[in-house]
Amino acid sequence: MTRLRINEIFHSIQGEGTRAGMRCAFIRLTGCHLRCSWCDTEYAFYEGSWKTLDEILSQVRAFGCPVVEVTGGEPLLQPGVYPLLTALCDEYSIVMLETSGAVSMEKVDSRVIRIMDLKCPGSGEAHRNHWSNIDLLRATDEVKFVIADRADYEWTRNVIRHHRLIERCPVLLNPVFDRMRPADLAEWVIADRLDVRVGMQLHKFIWTPLTRGV
Repeated sequence: MTRLRINEIFHSIQGEGTRAGMRCAFIRLTGCHLRCSWCDTEYAFYEGSWKTLDEILSQVRAFGCPVVEVTGGEPLLQPGVYPLLTALCDEYSIVMLETSGAVSMEKVDSRVIRIMDLKCPGSGEAHRNHWSNIDLLRATDEVKFVIADRADYEWTRNVIRHHRLIERCPVLLNPVFDRMRPADLAEWVIADRLDVRVGMQLHKFIWTPLTRGV
């Protein structure tokens, strides 16, 4: 029987990415092997309870939402995530996976939209990036960089150009909340004529930044 350790399952508004603002059901898995300096979900490192696949699906169905995201922590650390993703794809029109980019995405169901972080130096975890994931990206996927400062931005710009990421899929740049000015990031992108999307964590403006389950 497939069981996963679940931190929380909730119904909210998508806060980031190309689908920001859409109603979305979230499944947050427990556990992460990274310790990013700006992490805003440290409670997901250890908190959670074990649930069967049927229990998880039952909770998600109750929301009546066609859009589902599996997130963490790092969801790909739990082997049960793969049958979960496949089961979700069998039922829902849009299934997304938020992953740190530090674990191979090779086994993920091909119907899943992979939203992959690439960790900048400011996170303290850039050395953990699983670079071969870039070769797995499809046009339906998204790559996200969380930017803490100018050094992170310049590193990101070089990675985008070197790997020609904009030709692969949408590329998202988010400023670290309450750490750098969004206007600075926007101005750098404009000055460099970088065809990316500058994003914000919408849920932190709708609710208070530390609110869980949103």
